Amino acid sequence: MASHKKHAQPTTFALPGKSQMVKIVATVAAVGLLATGGIVSHNLYATAEKSPAKQVTAYSVTDSIEASRGNAREALSGDTSYVTVKINGKTRVVPGMHFTDVKSVLDAGDITLDTEDTVSPSLDTKVNENTVIKIERAGASVEVSDTDIAFNTVKKETSSLPKGQEKVETEGANGVMETTNLVTKSGGKVMSSNMISSFVKKAPTDKVILVGTGSSSTPSAAAASIGTTVPAGEMQQWAHDYLLSSGYSEADFTATVYIISHESGWNVAATNPSSGAYGLPQALPGSKMVSAGADWATNYQTQLKWFWGYCAQRYGSIQGAYTYWLANHCY
Repeated sequence: MASHKKHAQPTTFALPGKSQMVKIVATVAAVGLLATGGIVSHNLYATAEKSPAKQVTAYSVTDSIEASRGNAREALSGDTSYVTVKINGKTRVVPGMHFTDVKSVLDAGDITLDTEDTVSPSLDTKVNENTVIKIERAGASVEVSDTDIAFNTVKKETSSLPKGQEKVETEGANGVMETTNLVTKSGGKVMSSNMISSFVKKAPTDKVILVGTGSSSTPSAAAASIGTTVPAGEMQQWAHDYLLSSGYSEADFTATVYIISHESGWNVAATNPSSGAYGLPQALPGSKMVSAGADWATNYQTQLKWFWGYCAQRYGSIQGAYTYWLANHCY
């Protein structure tokens, strides 16, 4: 995948905006709990130095509370598929299928406990989808940063221009993904960093280029309305090639790019911190993508195959899902 995100320095807000409010709430929650006695401190997973966690979580730009798939959660069979974790009062959801106890959830979420951290319930407590794990970090601060979501270039045919002539109809603009990390520092050095959430704050705007067909030719309806999208990065290139080799069209690829860009910003590990919707297509729960492959949690190809099957089953086609998304800002 091409670089869809460009890391920026954490920002500190002078005035109480939305992001600073998250910081204030998390800090107050931590102080309040520790002041009242807190919970038993654990020394497990203590570390002298830890690099920032690589996992990215996100939720759809269209709805920060509900997942884009239907609101009814299907009955699950087998192991727990997700567990809610609250770090200094801030919620995130850790997806998985083989959770046994609190420790297994923290391992799966790459959540490290430092010496003075407290966790409840205890690490050996059994978990299920109703379990809420609470962690309080001493000396931790909430840091917020923005990263770019790259825009795509879409070409649309038009009979209003001479054959082969191109004209920019809309300039492209990167989207914005806001990421919140809980960071512990010592002497100005980052000792540990845990991802709390990352969401599509602003969806990217495609660059639209009109391509002339000449006055004697009429562009197809699909080419005129949806256009042909230029793949950007490994994931999109694979999706493009797979679709065309499987009998789909350029319009189907364009529809795919549009939906995924708005739902997850092309983050394979995107997770809605409220509902647990997961992955590129924000499946709810993410474990239902196992029908496309056992590696559903990490493999973008498996996730995309599930997405295309879902679109066909529920909307009749990928373009059908795209049409629904335009009208409802979800699918």
